[in-house]
Amino acid sequence: MKPVLDKGFVELVDSMGSDLSIVRAARVSYGKTSSDPEKDKKLIKFLLANDHGTPFEHVALTFHVKAPIFVVRQWMRHRIGNSFNEISGRYTEMKEEFYIPKQLRTQVGKNYQYEALMDSVNSIEKIEAHYEDTFKLYKELLELGVAKEQARAILPLGLYTEFYWTVNARSLMHFISLRLDPHAQEEIRDYAVALLEYFKEVLPWTAEAFLEKNK
Repeated sequence: MKPVLDKGFVELVDSMGSDLSIVRAARVSYGKTSSDPEKDKKLIKFLLANDHGTPFEHVALTFHVKAPIFVVRQWMRHRIGNSFNEISGRYTEMKEEFYIPKQLRTQVGKNYQYEALMDSVNSIEKIEAHYEDTFKLYKELLELGVAKEQARAILPLGLYTEFYWTVNARSLMHFISLRLDPHAQEEIRDYAVALLEYFKEVLPWTAEAFLEKNK
């Protein structure tokens, strides 16, 4: 498990396939399987360099993720080659866990350029107080007998949620390349960094070629 933000995490819970799975899927076009390791590594680099993506779809990884709702809503915009199952606030009482930023930032340009907002301590304290008040009302509504599916409507986007995510290697690389970009929101970039570390562990040859291509 890799901690992310103040209360979140990413954990790899399952994987199917390896670098050799990608090699075999690619070589079947010529009726062959794997060769020696150096040739196999060169093949993976060739596939990525020339955007031959389908062999990478033969590897799948499943992650358990805990993240603020506003991060997850960005995450779930990725649809092709992705499967999601999220905890339901309709059936489950949500936990009092909110994202508290260490530092607030202000936008200084049109192209998603930011800098730290000075003297943000007071604002962060107000955010925390708002979370506490909102969750207190949520609990009061539940105690009054209001259905979870209605009571949850008042909870802020900073609330933490959890989900399982199964993704093939091709789509994972697409996610990482977009969400590690400097234009991506800082919070989701932190999750992309954790995903990249797991990617290196499961598919070291592919990760090496991916990073080389995206220098």
